[in-house]
Amino acid sequence: MAKRGKKYQDAVKLIDSEATYESLEAIELVKKASTAKFDETVEVAVRLGVDPKKQDQAVRGVVVLPHGTGKTKRVLVFAKGDKAKEAEAAGADYVGDADVIAKIQQGWFDFDVCVATPDMMAEVGKLGRILGGKGLMPNPKAGTVTFDVTKAVQEIKAGKIEYRLDRAGQIHAPIGKVSFDADKLNENLRTLVDALNRAKPAAAKGVYLKNIAVSSTMGPSARLNVSVYR
Repeated sequence: MAKRGKKYQDAVKLIDSEATYESLEAIELVKKASTAKFDETVEVAVRLGVDPKKQDQAVRGVVVLPHGTGKTKRVLVFAKGDKAKEAEAAGADYVGDADVIAKIQQGWFDFDVCVATPDMMAEVGKLGRILGGKGLMPNPKAGTVTFDVTKAVQEIKAGKIEYRLDRAGQIHAPIGKVSFDADKLNENLRTLVDALNRAKPAAAKGVYLKNIAVSSTMGPSARLNVSVYR
């Protein structure tokens, strides 16, 4: 295991790994423990009481964080005609159809999120292996396959994130930057956890929210008092 630097060791001393904190206190500690020279992302990890191997216990969805993530995402929209014009007016960074598909097949990936109108999916499907491998394939569950391209683009630009259960039964998601006010990070956290509670599968039994921890990109994590979210 790689030896941690002195700054990290000092940061670890700020947070008691055995304790649980109220969310605002945990966030403030994570901000204090951030030692990187760049504006680190504040991330949340939520362990859920579901079986990730069972389809009826899958947890996946989207949520718009009230204060955004601190990162402006580059949006590509696959659309034609009036819908292409609508996407451009809504603020999409790139809009196209066959021409953009050809560029991606040649290795172009200068975007963060893909949106597609339903009538484009037969063509976009040709990129399934390429986009799917990078987690960029448009998906109706994520709201990225839609004729309402204005809403899709504006929500992504406003701070919409997608959450998805991993194989270990956890959700990992960004809730902002270390430079954000603690109150704003706390509101983003609350919004995400509320969305997870609403997404609880009917098949899930027992305790649903098992563990919540927040951390910065390079810093130690702080565990939250989960009972206030149940």
